[in-house]
Amino acid sequence: MKKFSLGMLAATVAFSMSTSTAFAAGGEIAVIVKTSSSNFWQNVQKGSLASIKEAKGYTLSFQGPASESAVADQVNMVENAVNRKVAGIVLAPSDENALIPAIKKAWEAKIPVVLIDSKISDSGKQYYQSFLATDNEAAGALCAKELISKVGNTGKIAIMSYVAGAGSEIGRVGGFTKYIQANSKLKIVGPFYSQSQMANALNQTTDVLAANPDLVGIFGANEPTAIGMARAITQAGKAGKVTAVGFDGNQDEQGFVKDGTLYAIAVQGSYQMGSLGVKTLIGVIEGKSTPKFVNTGVVIVNKKNIDQPEAQNVLY
Repeated sequence: MKKFSLGMLAATVAFSMSTSTAFAAGGEIAVIVKTSSSNFWQNVQKGSLASIKEAKGYTLSFQGPASESAVADQVNMVENAVNRKVAGIVLAPSDENALIPAIKKAWEAKIPVVLIDSKISDSGKQYYQSFLATDNEAAGALCAKELISKVGNTGKIAIMSYVAGAGSEIGRVGGFTKYIQANSKLKIVGPFYSQSQMANALNQTTDVLAANPDLVGIFGANEPTAIGMARAITQAGKAGKVTAVGFDGNQDEQGFVKDGTLYAIAVQGSYQMGSLGVKTLIGVIEGKSTPKFVNTGVVIVNKKNIDQPEAQNVLY
């Protein structure tokens, strides 16, 4: 079992917007994710709801755009939360730059923000108080290591990615690419961007497989992309012939692991992101010391360990 354990990877720092800032406990916690239509984000919601039930005096709202590429809609959601003076915001930003002005508005309104899953660029790091996520660069490298272990050091592989510019995508695909380049002679085709749409990923993967009959491996970098990729592999009759590694772990992906279409999947602690995101934000509001970064972990799941407790604890 390969995994990055849950841990705090940065020194604990006390939150302050200014030296005298204080917050009244209680009120609405707005959880705003990349899309409300994905099982991954619905698992984040489950974690958020579990934590809010344990808190006294807080309510929870949960929303996300229709798709991860609807960045402007997510910006509007954050701005609306600021305008209605929520107690705090848990945010999974869809773009590392586009959300900064909205997050700054929250900061100016003395509304604390905790990021989950994807961070924003360093120019906006003063405007949020904590970041909880998979170490995406390390997770991408782990996926590359897993792929190399099966296909060897030579041949051609493809990268099926999702939304260019998303913080998680930059780290995840970047980590994967760096590891491949540093540790093998594999030639990379892509990346191709599905916009986190399964149908796009299916069509793109179909085209990649047809154009590259000598492909030995392929990486699907998030849930809808990995599902579309796996379906395309099945339809092309190449299940088990092309080594495929996916990311995230819903029921569809678990089925593809069990039937051998996906050699392995890297599964994040999505429930943990929601649960710890809300707990961390409430801690900020109530003046508790807050870690600047918390690694919510990733587990590599394959046919051998999929039924083991450590895998079952993160699958959804």
